[in-house]
Amino acid sequence: MTLPDTRVSADVRTGDAGIPTAVPARVGVLGGGRMGAGIAHAFLLAGARVHVVERDAAAADAARDRVETALSRSSQKGVEIPDADTLIVGTDTAAFADAGLVIEAVPEDRALKLDALARIEGAVDGAAVVASNTSSISIDALAGSLTRPERFLGLHFFNPVPASALVEVVTGAATTPEVVGAATAWVEAIGKTAVVVRDAPGFASSRLGVALGLEAIRMLEEGVASAHDIDTAMELGYRHPMGPLRTTDIVGLDVRLGIAEELERAFGARFTPPALLRELVAEGHLGRKTGRGFYEWSE
Repeated sequence: MTLPDTRVSADVRTGDAGIPTAVPARVGVLGGGRMGAGIAHAFLLAGARVHVVERDAAAADAARDRVETALSRSSQKGVEIPDADTLIVGTDTAAFADAGLVIEAVPEDRALKLDALARIEGAVDGAAVVASNTSSISIDALAGSLTRPERFLGLHFFNPVPASALVEVVTGAATTPEVVGAATAWVEAIGKTAVVVRDAPGFASSRLGVALGLEAIRMLEEGVASAHDIDTAMELGYRHPMGPLRTTDIVGLDVRLGIAEELERAFGARFTPPALLRELVAEGHLGRKTGRGFYEWSE
């Protein structure tokens, strides 16, 4: 499929390497789950034409529903939403050919992400910036299989994307300053704040957030306090907007477990996942998305 030409005009401010610092006219997202749909929603509201690619027709339909639901909620809050034809959902990565930015948002699994990035790089042209939404996997490890690692970096969005104000811009050893500068400007253009961190296990947010979350789970295991009281202690005592256990429920216990295992490989026992976390994941209690985690959730 060839998308209509909506390239940015020549007067758009550009970086030193000619990379537009306004939101790219075309943005691709590989993976339309909760995170991918949220990322698509953010770029649509900023004026980009967004193409979401999923693994099959059923997954594509579900991704479209997620994005359209998010747009409807924005409309109800008085936000001007784009025309319907700016969102395109399909199953063919060839649609990324003209994208200025493509972000992979597949589950937090190294093999899945390597496969996704290879598919993206095989579809885009040499001028595109490719990004991973990974929350813990090394950007340099992911870049190792790419032919243009200098145009690759991490864009770590937070769940739920529409409500989150932060995006981590994660720089690999080969990422050029021009790409980092453009990506930072794109984050600001979608109304979020960028923090730039170098590639390190867990980056800044996941490393700190998981450390706090794992200790909270250990306290719950030990009977120190209830989930509610542990969270309330952090919310009222340290002015955290949300406690670590409720945050884990929203992120997903399976996601937090995967990040903890990645950090355990890098840093050792201080990131060893508590038995309670493993048990809940094994039982399918993954947090808000399944209706139960450390809390009971309902629609």
